[in-house]
Amino acid sequence: MVLTRQFNSQDDLPKTLGELKRSGWRSRSVKEEIRANTVNTIQSGQELISGVFGYQDTVIPQLENALLAGHDIVFLGERGQAKTRIIRSLVHLLDEWMPVVGGSEINDDPCSPVSRQARELVAEQGDATPIDWIHRSNRYGEKLATPDTSIADLIGEVDPIKVAEGRYLSDELTLHYGLVPRCNRGIFAINELPDLSERIQVGLLNVLEERDVQIRGYKIRLPLDILLVASANPDDYTNRGRIITPLKDRFGSQIRTHYPLEIETEIDVVRQESRNASIGNIKVRTPQFMEEIIATISHLARASTKINQRSGVSVRLTTSNHELMCANAMRRALKAKETEVAPRISDLEALTASASGKIEIDVIDDAREGQVFDQLVGVAVLQVTKQRVSPEKFRLVTDEFADGKVVQTGEDISSKDLVTVLQTMPNLKHVVAELVDGDESAAVIASAVEFVLEGLHLAKRLNKDASGGRAIYRSKITS
Repeated sequence: MVLTRQFNSQDDLPKTLGELKRSGWRSRSVKEEIRANTVNTIQSGQELISGVFGYQDTVIPQLENALLAGHDIVFLGERGQAKTRIIRSLVHLLDEWMPVVGGSEINDDPCSPVSRQARELVAEQGDATPIDWIHRSNRYGEKLATPDTSIADLIGEVDPIKVAEGRYLSDELTLHYGLVPRCNRGIFAINELPDLSERIQVGLLNVLEERDVQIRGYKIRLPLDILLVASANPDDYTNRGRIITPLKDRFGSQIRTHYPLEIETEIDVVRQESRNASIGNIKVRTPQFMEEIIATISHLARASTKINQRSGVSVRLTTSNHELMCANAMRRALKAKETEVAPRISDLEALTASASGKIEIDVIDDAREGQVFDQLVGVAVLQVTKQRVSPEKFRLVTDEFADGKVVQTGEDISSKDLVTVLQTMPNLKHVVAELVDGDESAAVIASAVEFVLEGLHLAKRLNKDASGGRAIYRSKITS
């Protein structure tokens, strides 16, 4: 919608059709409205979609093209790829306020009403027709597709109360509108589109393409103005899947989403989505190498042949793992009466609870399922350790264990006790200092100590004896 002059407040907005005409307002379709606002957003250098990472060079350019072309859009991707977040963010590309015929159920355009109620009101009152203003947040509708979704949910149904008032069944005024008509002149989104039954897909196609709908045996002309956006799993969105070809053809652009391609991007998402781990006077500090381990676990899972990739490995796995790791560290701090704590390698044992419901491991029994996940964690720790610590430094630290040195770690070992270990191991102290990068927190230093020791064990340079939440690291030569 376009207003040729600005209004100082909402109270200044036109209240009647006559005032609206005199203000210089003119009507345009919702796709033209979004196109114009997309142009302004790109020209001003603003982000089209905020709070989404890793899509700047892939998904966002495709989305910009689709909006500039005025297309209906379907996003294809596995779970946890920010499809719904992107769809809901499109609301910000609508004008802040939109005029509708007063009392209209389907946001009738004052200059071109489509419902019988609005048409009769405009014909009767003319320029005195009352005008309501709808905020853009109320111009968005969303439906999660399920097999039991009905035409009544999406399009509408005959209201028996209106029939009882004396109207004929064929009277349009007996219709109780569904979600789609109520999003007229706005955005309507369907999540998991292929889950709609074929009969409902046909009905949706009819109202969006032919602009009419048949309810209870009579036909209603309903020229809706809607931007249709949908999401779907790629495996279902095929001719062999559960989508009818005519509806698939209705979408102008098909955009493929993906999981974060880089560890740094995954970490950015986790930092944004994770709740603050600190509580009260207890502060949780998460070293970056622990964040990298959590993100690497998810990346390895997405490449593993032992995990069902059809359902995907969501970024929610990374977020949940991060939150549970910090929660276990918090619990450890509470028992030790510490006010500052950092997650350690020993806290990764808690991740089974968060991972078990988010990944589907293709094994027969639960015991082997646990082994598969433990292997992912081990490989992730080793991979991050090799990236962080050079082989030469590994050798120097290993040499410090040659004289029978033993280091014990575990939940009941305080941060101060692990920091004390560095007094007799200068090479380990040097490696830890590089990892913490000037952070003098005992909790972070203790986390780095345990990280290096576990990396040495996984690299087969140290032996590890683990029992009851404790671990003892010793030289392979002296053991």
